[in-house]
Amino acid sequence: MSNSTSPTSPASEDLSQQYSLYETCELINASNPVYLEDLHQQLDHLDYLDENALINMAYEPSAPSKKPPLSVSNVLEGLVQLATTGAVGATEIIEAIHSEILLRPLGRFNEDHLNRWQQGVTRRLYNVVRYTMQSVGRGVTSSSMQLYRKSLINQKRRLLPERLKQLVNVINGMVGDHLVARDNPLAVPMVLYDRYGQPLGAKADPLCGRVIVLCHGLCLSYLSWHPCEEDSLGEHIALSVPKSTVLYLDYNTGRRISQNGHNLANLLQQLVIKNPDITQIDLVGYSMGGLVSRSALFYGEQERQDWVARVGNLVTIGSPHQGAILERISYHLLDIMAKVPFAGSLSKLGDIRSAGIIDLRHGCIRDEDWKGLKVRDVLPEDFRHPTKLPRHINTFFIAGSIAEGVYESKASNLVGDGLVMIESALGEAGKTHENHHLYVPEGRKAVFYGVNHINLQYDERVHNQVSEWLQANRDSESALKPRIHSFPDEIEVVV
Repeated sequence: MSNSTSPTSPASEDLSQQYSLYETCELINASNPVYLEDLHQQLDHLDYLDENALINMAYEPSAPSKKPPLSVSNVLEGLVQLATTGAVGATEIIEAIHSEILLRPLGRFNEDHLNRWQQGVTRRLYNVVRYTMQSVGRGVTSSSMQLYRKSLINQKRRLLPERLKQLVNVINGMVGDHLVARDNPLAVPMVLYDRYGQPLGAKADPLCGRVIVLCHGLCLSYLSWHPCEEDSLGEHIALSVPKSTVLYLDYNTGRRISQNGHNLANLLQQLVIKNPDITQIDLVGYSMGGLVSRSALFYGEQERQDWVARVGNLVTIGSPHQGAILERISYHLLDIMAKVPFAGSLSKLGDIRSAGIIDLRHGCIRDEDWKGLKVRDVLPEDFRHPTKLPRHINTFFIAGSIAEGVYESKASNLVGDGLVMIESALGEAGKTHENHHLYVPEGRKAVFYGVNHINLQYDERVHNQVSEWLQANRDSESALKPRIHSFPDEIEVVV
């Protein structure tokens, strides 16, 4: 890589190349730490570029997406590309296992011999395999798209079928940040949909009055709220809260929560600019959607965006404000596996999971919790940055419990709804992490018993409670009431 460019006037082409190199470093870090070191050493020779500036460029939050919702063409092209990159990723893991099997029994599984491996014949053979896979993938993508476009002549662009849309959002939840980094057409853009499940386009009627935005959770989509169905939360709110407009957010749940927070803040800012007659915005977030909503409020306040002042209520349903126990368990298991001889390479499979899932470990909603790291991870819980709730907003937290009654045991709280602990969903932190405690009045907290995490968003009792809170709208008396406990049939207390 040339270093002949003047320090005072670096060529834009060189800058683009270095940015691409940093992006590549992050993508291959999990499978090849030695090569990552080599790339960083090359970057150190460039005295006219600031490494921190490049990292910031790589993670700069994007503006609200102007991309339309995905088409079938996007899905076909993205699936072919995903299959190719998946095969390449599998090759990386196979090579890592191969090197460990050969070098560890000889006592040579160390940095020196891994460096020699990078320069050896075996490495070159694996490179040939990777290059061949990528070439074949590009060829298949090109030919399949040509055939598909010919078959769609004179046909209008249509929304994805419901099942296909749900599959796409599951893929985004699992590897969504990888899709964005590789510019895969499968990456879901952030889009608002109306009450009837149609994209909120430029030709839509102007919005006015009160707007209520529903934000879905990990691996889900706006369709997960079941728009138009009578027993859905959106319809329940629309009928219970008169003169309100219900909107559904659709987004890539595999991206960093803070990145989605930036984008949602910018999207809502554009919404109020285009619709100045909007008087109030309420946010209702299920699971990860609650964290994205909090992140949007945080960055909206920081950037002094107009929409934040119009927010009246924030309701979160089963959101892991203090982290999700399942991701913590997965992290510890992968950490243990990485230390086991011959199983360490298999632990790299865990690094494939999306950055959005990694953020759920401690409920991270700020850039500072991950941006300075050289790996796809988050800071330890003790170093996580606290994020307080805006004072002018009425905040309501809902937690679920798979137990049908109140049990005086720690196990009941730890299990919670099966994925999120009760304390985490209610924003309550332990004594060792009091700075992360979210001080919401007891009367604005509710625990629903006999319901698991998945069914929280469909439970009729939850629908009634959310609608009641939104209907009361800025009622200060709710803060003085005791915590709400809702049981499937009747109150049962087991000591």
